[in-house]
Amino acid sequence: MFRKQWWKGDSDAAPGLSLALQGGGAHGAYTWGVLDRLLEDGWSLDGISGTSAGAMNAVALAQGWTRGGAEGARESLAAFWEAVADCTPLELDLLHSLNPAGDGALPGPVSAMLSLTRLFSPYEFNPFELNPLRDVVHAQFDFERIRHDCRLKLFIAATAVKTGKVRLFRTGELTEDMLLASACLPTLHHAVEIDGEAYWDGGFTANPAIYPLIYECQARDLLLVLLNPLTIAEAPRSAEDIAARTMELGFSTTFLREMRMIAHARSDIAESAGWLPLGRHERRLMGLRFHLIDATELAEAGKGSKLNAARAFLHELRDCGRARAARWVRGQRRHVGSRGTVDLGAVFA
Repeated sequence: MFRKQWWKGDSDAAPGLSLALQGGGAHGAYTWGVLDRLLEDGWSLDGISGTSAGAMNAVALAQGWTRGGAEGARESLAAFWEAVADCTPLELDLLHSLNPAGDGALPGPVSAMLSLTRLFSPYEFNPFELNPLRDVVHAQFDFERIRHDCRLKLFIAATAVKTGKVRLFRTGELTEDMLLASACLPTLHHAVEIDGEAYWDGGFTANPAIYPLIYECQARDLLLVLLNPLTIAEAPRSAEDIAARTMELGFSTTFLREMRMIAHARSDIAESAGWLPLGRHERRLMGLRFHLIDATELAEAGKGSKLNAARAFLHELRDCGRARAARWVRGQRRHVGSRGTVDLGAVFA
């Protein structure tokens, strides 16, 4: 069956969306699956805010879209994640296949090696800044073409090390270093320097940033694609579980605070409606329709699975993301363009 394609601007194509893509290391392959399903369904996209793995997905989508529309975006996403898997030693794929838990946890020898990052900084442990991801990004993305030809509004978040402030890199200025800065884990890699400023992973300050989608984009429907669990079943007790939860909270707090402020602001505006005239920003905020796809399946993923780039695990995550997006499309597609499908007050306030 012929499907209307969103890049042609058909009036009866799917309504427009802006996307907020959370980071999460290898778990970003879950978002690959979500995006693959949305692109297959013909959704129109306006802006994409992404951090770390979310930023990688955003740029991969934009690269392919610039070359070949939705199908090009799907191909580019697949090519990026397959290239990530190609950088994984064959032995890791084998060890992963032998993991009896099947939860994506890193094999023991790999976990032991990574434990050294608790004792040595990356300037000591990795003095030559070996980073396979840089090679993948360099080979996969044509930043000059993205800067000049991409019509999507990209907002790639990184954290300024000295000030602790978020820095958003936009489509027209985006470079390889800016994308790598968004995914720079300070325990594994040297800070990325851009114009004399050192940057770390954007997850510390925006995972992802929502405000540019509100004030710099036209679409009223915002889809949040979250990889970190909003809640967990019980408080952690082991040292390993505590460390994992601490990292999750560190990379989620700013986003949760921003969403809480949006929820409270909308509530206050609603209470004053009829008493005071609404300004442009208030009308924009009240006109937004929020939607949510959260990777609840990943709450039980094995410790260290965010660093597991074994091909089989990435494909498993992709398939989970596609299935989750398919359920969301079946249940919520008819509401996009008319009302939000997530209660911000109940989820975030």
